[in-house]
Amino acid sequence: MDAAEIIGQLARAEGRVDPYPLYAQAHRLGPVTSFAEDWVLACGYDSVNRVLRNPAFGVDSDELRRARFGDEPIPDSLSLLGASMLQSNPPVHTRMRAPIASVFTPRRVAALEPAVVGVVERLLDGLGGRDSGDGRGVDFMEEFAYQLPVSVISELLGVPEQDRRPFRSQIHDLSRVLEFMSDDSDLTAADAAARELGGYFATLAELRRAEPRDDLVTALVQLVDAEDARLDTAELLGNLALLLLAGFETTTNLLGNGLALLFDHTSVRAALLQGALPVGDFVEEVLRFDSPVQLTSRTALFRGLDVDGVPLPQYGEVVLLIGAANRDPARFHDPDRFDPWRADNQPLSFGAGMHYCLGAMLARLEARTAFTALLRRFPAIAPAQGAQPVRRDRLLLRGYATLPVDLG
Repeated sequence: MDAAEIIGQLARAEGRVDPYPLYAQAHRLGPVTSFAEDWVLACGYDSVNRVLRNPAFGVDSDELRRARFGDEPIPDSLSLLGASMLQSNPPVHTRMRAPIASVFTPRRVAALEPAVVGVVERLLDGLGGRDSGDGRGVDFMEEFAYQLPVSVISELLGVPEQDRRPFRSQIHDLSRVLEFMSDDSDLTAADAAARELGGYFATLAELRRAEPRDDLVTALVQLVDAEDARLDTAELLGNLALLLLAGFETTTNLLGNGLALLFDHTSVRAALLQGALPVGDFVEEVLRFDSPVQLTSRTALFRGLDVDGVPLPQYGEVVLLIGAANRDPARFHDPDRFDPWRADNQPLSFGAGMHYCLGAMLARLEARTAFTALLRRFPAIAPAQGAQPVRRDRLLLRGYATLPVDLG
């Protein structure tokens, strides 16, 4: 199987359900492979890491799209996220990221721990009350894995609790535009979600402009209104949508993937219950073994670039298989074995370089807190016998749609 065939298989439903055998095939081809004109596939840990950290490789920003395609209309979903940090390069990216990064410093994230603990305990109370005892169990994804991160990021942003219900479907649809080889129906749903989210945050911004509060929406509105405005209105809305998307998509998948792995590895569960395994080490191995983010891409910003000796023209694309890099046998011993005791475990699941995920520390805090409390409250939690888990039909954002559990 060559690199083009591997890419084709990853675009199929079967490949998305279990991409790891395809990643193993990619490793046999080498860390970097050219698979089409102006396209390169990178699966080696060191190769992916170097590209992520090299500022000569940028994200597919609005500026790059205009340079390649002229004045073609940009879809609403790409327009919304294109005004955010996610799809911008320096100096625009640097200007936007700096003020938002101040909210996610180690000190501020550590200060959030009591609030995260409170949300976790409240959700576990509710989880226990929803198990009907009929064998079908309770859906861990719906009742906990989604609720925890959306509650935390909404509190940071300043989104009232009564406004949060539509977010799951809206973010689910918006994130389709980020998927590898998405189709027209994905774009239609993503555009509709972008208009809804953009309209909601525009309204919320006006409310905070009139009545400021101690939340992130207020802080960003003040950056728009300042004399030396560091954000414009489009950037405000794009970054608010991005923070909502990134604030719970990754963590939701991390929680679901982690619990499913606990079901498959009883010795790991026993070690966590006995305190013989730090929960942080377990979380890092979940991130490595079944990463919530499986791939990303970068564009060559200049002529004369190469990826580990494989040349790439200006505006050529590098597909970075993060999920494969996290299972690179040249970097991790026995990479297809789930081993939370492994040494020097540094997965690339949150990226690297200038686009490293701002919320990585918060996601880890939420996951550590959640698994500690979950096993304390429900040490016998197990898969429900009367219903099967369902994987989301996604590649980039890998997780479960449903994960029915019996709380024991």
